[in-house]
Amino acid sequence: MAEDNSYESMLCVKPEVHVYRIPPRASNRGYRAADWKLDEPAWSGRMKITAKGKMAFIKLEDKNTGELFAQASVDQYPGCAVEAVTDSSRYFVIRIEDGNGRHAFIGLGFADRGDSFDFNVALQDHFKWVKQEGELAKLEATQSTAPKLDLSFKEGQTIKISIGNIKKKDAGMAKSRPMGGGLLPPPPGAKAGCIIPPPGGQQTTPPAQTNPAPLLDFGSPVSAAQPSSDLWGDFTSAGSNSSKDAVKSGWVQFS
Repeated sequence: MAEDNSYESMLCVKPEVHVYRIPPRASNRGYRAADWKLDEPAWSGRMKITAKGKMAFIKLEDKNTGELFAQASVDQYPGCAVEAVTDSSRYFVIRIEDGNGRHAFIGLGFADRGDSFDFNVALQDHFKWVKQEGELAKLEATQSTAPKLDLSFKEGQTIKISIGNIKKKDAGMAKSRPMGGGLLPPPPGAKAGCIIPPPGGQQTTPPAQTNPAPLLDFGSPVSAAQPSSDLWGDFTSAGSNSSKDAVKSGWVQFS
């Protein structure tokens, strides 16, 4: 709520209050309502509490004509402008002004205890708001004078970002690639020696065996240094006619 010196708000209205002439304060112990002539009020009428900016005003008016009888300017509460008596919650001492620099202290009383409670709360709430506004203004002033944090990049300034999961991701992709020759690794639990054919019907050639042994070895006298070009030649020297047929048919007949 921004302060507006041209706007006057209404805080509290009580249709009946009483004004008393009070004796001078005898000591610093405070005012006592019992010292007043409570059955003989000096004036009775209507009371209004208004606020204009930080100031509050207690206005005593004629309840029929609205003519102003007296006014008290309140700059803080509790304070010297409004003071509660020591022996009752329904009576207060207020300092009134005539507008020419003169002031006087009068007693103000309420017939009902609830009216005096509303009077007290209206002033308390107003100056509580004044205090909050003052603290907010100080905070805004502090923030406006504090240096602002500059998070923008300066010319030539760079930033380095480290992402630790890239190597792990590349390693996982490398493991999932097929083996050389287009063959996939055998599935878990597959028997040894079982090779899954590659896609597309491509046949793979088993690796050549190194140092293959002769298919038939019956202690042939042929030297290992001079291997025979025909594995079946040893059986054609038997001189049998049937041996030729055996060679043609691919079978060896023993006599």
